[in-house]
Amino acid sequence: MELVFPTSLAQFQRLFPDEKACAAYLEKARWEDGFICPWCKKKREPYRFATRPGVLRCKACRRDVGLTAGTVMERTHTPLTTWFWGAYLISVSTPGISALQFQRQLGLKRLETAFQILHKLRAGMVHSDRDRIGGNIDREDHVEIGATWIGGALRGNARDVKDQTLVVAAVEVLRKPQKDGSVRRGSRRYAGRLRMEVVQNRDRTALCSFVEAAVEPRTVVVTDNGSEYATLTERGYQHRVEAAEECLSMVRLVFLNLKSWLSGTHHGVSSKHLQAYLNEFAFRFNRRLAPFSAFRSLLGIGAGAESPTYDELYSGEWKHPRISA
Repeated sequence: MELVFPTSLAQFQRLFPDEKACAAYLEKARWEDGFICPWCKKKREPYRFATRPGVLRCKACRRDVGLTAGTVMERTHTPLTTWFWGAYLISVSTPGISALQFQRQLGLKRLETAFQILHKLRAGMVHSDRDRIGGNIDREDHVEIGATWIGGALRGNARDVKDQTLVVAAVEVLRKPQKDGSVRRGSRRYAGRLRMEVVQNRDRTALCSFVEAAVEPRTVVVTDNGSEYATLTERGYQHRVEAAEECLSMVRLVFLNLKSWLSGTHHGVSSKHLQAYLNEFAFRFNRRLAPFSAFRSLLGIGAGAESPTYDELYSGEWKHPRISA
């Protein structure tokens, strides 16, 4: 079975009509050259069960292997077809999807189930070994850094930030290459990759720690004239200061789109889960030119993904993946 990404609803229905087809996809994704038992390391065709398509049994050591192990679907009681449908919906839906819409589209009985599946899929959007952005020094690219407050409608005092959450972002600003691949001075600029994170306050430690975790050293970093960024040069970056109202246009546009998305699709989110939504927004942003390549990443296949349980989500015990964690 060739691992292909569905590029249309009709193709998705042909590829994943039932549990058996979904299980075959997971098996091929995990063992491209044939099943190898993780227990005894023997390579041979396993036993398969018609009533348990998500489980393989090694013919050598007779131990069972779950196909969802190491994915966001691990220990799930939800059918694989539901997970695959959910991953597909998130992959192809440009504005995203709310938990209520997700519940209706998949025919789930409980909103809580939809909420948990969505957060498990969001956990699959973050890879612990992802690269830092920037680093294209020879092309004269740079990274814009900015911070904004999310949520908590202001009343009366414009300086009141009660019930708001501070979010910091780093976005690559790249020059568009010519047809021959060369980059010329004055070429039109566009946004590259994006990193976003919730921070506790706007101090030097929080903001500069985020930059160090998100951006490659020696990169040209552009910020506003806040004193919080004063040590970036000492930390190995080529720091340039520009007035936010005059420049930093790319990161300001990112924040504008983020706030519109949070209020439009999700009608606002709690500060407890805001990092998960930032992860989703960055995931979509970074794959906006190739949305179908997101399908496998969402399921956490081959990434050793960890995802929250229902109790962990509601108790606050689960900490959504962060860049500087």
